[in-house]
Amino acid sequence: MEIHVSKNTADLSKDLADRIVTLIDATLGKQDRFTFVLSGGSTPKALYALLSESPYSENIPWEKVHFFWGDERAVPFEDERNNAKMCYDQLLNKVNVPAENIHIMRTDVSPEESAAAYEKVLKSYFKDGESTFDFVLLGMGDDGHTLSLFPGTEVVHESEAWTSAFFLQAQDMYRITLTAPVVNAAKYVAFMATGAGKAETLKSVLEGDQNLDKFPSQIIKPVNGELHWFVDEAAAAQLS
Repeated sequence: MEIHVSKNTADLSKDLADRIVTLIDATLGKQDRFTFVLSGGSTPKALYALLSESPYSENIPWEKVHFFWGDERAVPFEDERNNAKMCYDQLLNKVNVPAENIHIMRTDVSPEESAAAYEKVLKSYFKDGESTFDFVLLGMGDDGHTLSLFPGTEVVHESEAWTSAFFLQAQDMYRITLTAPVVNAAKYVAFMATGAGKAETLKSVLEGDQNLDKFPSQIIKPVNGELHWFVDEAAAAQLS
């Protein structure tokens, strides 16, 4: 695991954008496509905005990048809370990505149907099951959750299925999510964590005892891939 500390969100986003371009170049030197898992929430918005602008937008061969999502709120695409909508608004509508390269988690069918359909898509992409995505972008909530793996939920301990759908009582809504097994088979996983509100949780996740029911982000440990944390100085303040 590597921890990268930047002064602020702007610097962090630039550092990560540079890293993504390098990773795409290196990967496409060995294979014909690059698979990229997008994260929802507010933290990656600055990163997506950067990637959609010059020079990044010209330096990425978008026709070879295939996009997926880590999780989704079961609300219509038009709803401001929809993760896919945010990613389209900030990035995908601004770059030349073929529509067939974009794989959203559907919210026009039942959450269970959506999760099952998504797993089918993933299994067709990653037939050997040895490794999955080339790059997974994750966030971490103030409560230590990542994806839709929330403290105290059964899905944190899922060991077989690649996707799951469940009703999250605390938010009064259904969530659709990738699970630890498919993410831990990825080649490169990058967490973004910013702000003083994350400092205490970040210290517990990275330096405390393992407690998956309290800090689900601890379940993300790529088996053969790389794990990187990109954090700003405020979030890193309590790290030793």
